[in-house]
Amino acid sequence: MEKLFLATIVCILHLSISAQPVKQHGQLKVEGVQLTDAGGNPIALHGMSFGWHNLWPRFYNKKAVHELVTKWNCTVIRASMGIELNDSGYLKKPEESIRLMKNVIEACIKEGVYVIIDWHDHNIHTGEAKTFFEMMAKQYGHYPNIIYEIFNEPDHETWPEVKAYSEEVIKVIRAADPDNIILVGSPKWDQAVDLPAADPIKGFDNLMYTMHFYAGTHKKWLRDRTDEAIKKGLPIFVSECAGMESSGDGPVDKAEWKAFVDWMDAKGLSWIAWSVSDKNETCSVLKPAAASKGNWGESVIKEWGIIAKQYLRLYSGKQKP
Repeated sequence: MEKLFLATIVCILHLSISAQPVKQHGQLKVEGVQLTDAGGNPIALHGMSFGWHNLWPRFYNKKAVHELVTKWNCTVIRASMGIELNDSGYLKKPEESIRLMKNVIEACIKEGVYVIIDWHDHNIHTGEAKTFFEMMAKQYGHYPNIIYEIFNEPDHETWPEVKAYSEEVIKVIRAADPDNIILVGSPKWDQAVDLPAADPIKGFDNLMYTMHFYAGTHKKWLRDRTDEAIKKGLPIFVSECAGMESSGDGPVDKAEWKAFVDWMDAKGLSWIAWSVSDKNETCSVLKPAAASKGNWGESVIKEWGIIAKQYLRLYSGKQKP
């Protein structure tokens, strides 16, 4: 009986460990245009993005992270730190912003998943970004879980402006963390990936460039543009995407969403769905009745949330959409 008990414990521990992607895959790196694991094997991460930390701080906790890992099958979670929006963003309340980000970062490390530290901004704040990412890199850079997203969505900035900003921030990160993946934004809300493809940042390893899409607005033309960028050698990471219009509202275009997912799977691209929040809009996956700390039954998950969850679970074979 004792041997059976010990064998059961060993089996449970093995399953627990094998279910943690960071333990399975370790330090990520970029080889050519492909994200790979520590063994050089191609890997694609899939997960959810929290909404702006200063608008939905109630979800920035370890139990919500646990729910996304165990029930939604996230291998990566994106913590989106709002920089400018209202008086509760990072620029006005840095201490509270950092506290909430650390809640998610440390929970992801404990759960054994990758975590994106997202500077969720539409404008350039070079000095503030350098200070923040230097702190993050010094504190967490030794963990292979960490991915830095240094500029969420440049809107009207030119690529030379975004490139110069990115190079400054990358230097600061690399001084403390020489290895972990850094995601670089592209102009026009991360749709103008052709611009960095023609003039990429040089002199640094393990960089990827973000492409964002909303399937109800961005169609085959964006897939074609991204294909061309990849052909030119640009490594792409889809750090934000969803199935409705780019406003975050409107109906979910299920056919176009499936077309994007099939395309990303064929290309081996990682993707993060937007967003864990409870706003009255299509892209917020939860209803206001949803508890802050997980345990979200279908009655509190909106249509887009159910779709995103089904697709995420598909990668583990748990449930098909």
